[in-house]
Formats: sequence, C-alpha cells, structure tokens
Amino acid sequence: MSEELNETIDRFSHTPETDKPAVMDEVLEEFGETRLALLLEAMPIDERMLRWHSIPSEEQAAILIEMRGDARNSIIRALSPEQLERLIGQLDAQDLIEIGDSLPQSVVEDALEHMDAEQREYFERSLQYNEEQIGRYVDHNLLMLPAAARVQDADRLLRRPLPPYTDSIYLFDRSGRFQGTVSTSQLFTLPGHIHLSTQIDEDAEPLSGEAELYAAATAVQESGAMALPVVDEQNRLLGRVTLHDAMVLQQSHFENLLMARAGMNEEEDLFAPVLRSSRRRATWLGINLLTAFLASWTIGLFEATLQQVVALAVLMPVVASMGGIAGSQTLTLMIRGLALKQVSRGNLVSLLKKELGIAGVNGLIWALVIAVIASVWFSSPLIGLVIAIAIAVNIVAAAFSGVMVPMVLDHLKIDPALSGSVILTTVTDVVGFFVFLGLGALLLI
Repeated sequence: MSEELNETIDRFSHTPETDKPAVMDEVLEEFGETRLALLLEAMPIDERMLRWHSIPSEEQAAILIEMRGDARNSIIRALSPEQLERLIGQLDAQDLIEIGDSLPQSVVEDALEHMDAEQREYFERSLQYNEEQIGRYVDHNLLMLPAAARVQDADRLLRRPLPPYTDSIYLFDRSGRFQGTVSTSQLFTLPGHIHLSTQIDEDAEPLSGEAELYAAATAVQESGAMALPVVDEQNRLLGRVTLHDAMVLQQSHFENLLMARAGMNEEEDLFAPVLRSSRRRATWLGINLLTAFLASWTIGLFEATLQQVVALAVLMPVVASMGGIAGSQTLTLMIRGLALKQVSRGNLVSLLKKELGIAGVNGLIWALVIAVIASVWFSSPLIGLVIAIAIAVNIVAAAFSGVMVPMVLDHLKIDPALSGSVILTTVTDVVGFFVFLGLGALLLI
C-alpha cells in the first residue's frame, strides 16, 4: 500500500474537522473497506460513532463485516432500530454468519426474512458447523455446472462477470453431489462438444466442511489454486474457500495466538470501555497472583538463609530471568509447531531431546559466565558455584517444561497459548528458587 495505516491515522488526526469525511471517502476509494475498518477501530468510541454516520449507508455493511468483534459491537449497540433495520437489509447469508453473534436474535430473524430462499438455505447449512469449522464460513459465490455439461456451456458461463479468485468450475451430479474441479485455463483451446467431466483435475481434492479453520487455510495456500471447494458428509458442495479467505483466516489465527499469551483474544477493541477491559484482564492477573504467591512461598521456606546470606537475595532475579527466557523460547517454538500440526507423539521424544540438548549447552555456558561474575562480585567462589548449578538446572527444567506443558494442555483441549506461559513461569520460578536457595542453605551456612 502507498501509505501505512499509522500514517493514515496521523493524517486523519491532523485534518480539520470539516475535511475528515472527505479523508474517509478517500481511504475507502483508494484502499477499500478493510483499511477504513481498521481506521475506525483506531478511533475512540465517541469519534468512531461520529465518523460512522458519515459513511454512505450502502457501504456500511461491508465495512462492519471487516471490523473486529468488539469494535463492531460498539457500533451495533449504538444504532437505532431504524438504522439497524436498514443495515441488515444489505446482508447476505455469509455476512449474517459473520456478525450474527453480535445481533439480537430478533434482528437475525428479520435479516433472514429479507433474504431469498437460496440465501436462507445457505445460512441454515452454515449453522450446522461450529465456529472452528470451515463449513461455517464458505464463500457461496462460485461457478458450478452439471457434470454432463460441455465446454460450450462453460464458455457461456465464463463470458459473465466472474467472482473474484475464480480459476475453476465445480461439477455436480443429478443428486447434487460434488464430482470434481475443472480448471478454466484449459477450456479455451478445447472444442465446444467436449464433456467437462473428461477434464476433471484428479489431484484437486475438496475440503471437508468439518475441517479446522487453520488447516483449511493452509490447504488452500499449499494447493496452488485460487480457491478450493468445500463439501459436506454427503459430498454435496457447500461452497469454496478462496486464497483471500485463507489469508484472513491465517492472520486471525496468529493474532489469536499472540493475544492469547496475554489472556486476551483477537476481537479485543483497542478503545474498549475501561471497566469492560478491566474485567477481562482481571482474571489472568488473579491467576498470575496465585502463581506469584506460590513462588513467594518457596522463597519463604528459606527466609533464615536469606537473612544470613544477602547475596542470594541480590542474585535471585538472575535465576528467575534466565529460566523464564529459556522456557519462553521453547514454549513459543512448541506453540507454533502445534498450530502448524508439526508436533505429535511421533516426534515428541526427538524434539524433547533436541531442546534438552540446547538447554544443556546454554545452561553450561551461562552458568560458567554467571558463576565467574558472582564469584568476583561477592568475593565467594561458593556463591558462584551455587548460582551456576541453579542456572543450569533451571534452564534444563525450563526447556523440559516448555515442551511438555503445551503438549499436556493441547491433550486436555486447553489452548497452550492462553495458559502455557503462566504455568511455565510458575515452574521456572519455583524450581529456580528452590534449587538456588536450597543449595545456598546447604553450602553457605
């Protein structure tokens, strides 16, 4: 893009009030609904609503679809019944699936009444799949022909305006079951009487509607096609997933991983009300407090030791920090591997050996470095020995935990990105303090 989003935000903030609607029109015309949605999300809620009403009504639905859940909800809650009714009249089945959770049930029912029978059928079929399955979010704008159709039938179809990301025609039989994919690029040189069924790409496999979102997105990107068809259990064509859809799904997936590590989700509004955001974040602050008390309790077991050897108190943060960093490196690698389906029981032992090997090497190197520094600093080789052993043990324990904690959480159907870092921090703090202070009590007193 010719202008980064933060530059757009800066330019908008310095634009005179009377010229701001023109800037929004310019952003919409040059960059489209996605950029304007991001610009709205970057505004405080009061200004967001003010700017929303300056957007042409025929563009509002498309922009609302592009916004994150919380920001979208802030607009929907502020709309009058008349404005909401006008908005839902622009929605198709795919749009309604996307924002249906943000709307009152009565509004969803009204939206369905505005749709024709085909769109209502699309909506009902999408609801058969949960929010983590690709069948819920398929694109219904695609090219289809009966399996008995000929090249001349495809030629007539291709003369019409084509949906974006179209490079294939999908064939179905008399009972509506999917028969195969035909690439449009090969049809232009074929005689019109040739049956399309003889040109099916045998390597083009459809996606199951029950496929997990990220897995489906990855399959589309790896296929080399602009889109892949999606079928139900009876092999009936539900729709397709385009390359654009795949990119959006993958971006959402990685945003979710990033936000989950802080106990948040990708739908969080940048300018959500203070009290609502406080409630959401309070849970993980409370959990973190409990784990912090556990670490403090471990330290309390060695209160007498700390009173006699002040150097241990000074060096404690070094032990915790080194273990925490080593563990977070392994944890991040594991979360990515699990997300990409690259980690399983089959390669877990090999991965664990590799991470323990890295921890052993790094533990030995940094234990020696810190031992020398501590020995010189406090004029005590014994203090250097104590912290060296503690650092080495804690880094190895951190690597072990960084591998096993996300595997156990994944087995329990708990998102490792959401709670893995909290558990890992507890393990490294408790192990590090226990070994460090325990050795200090044995060797220094």
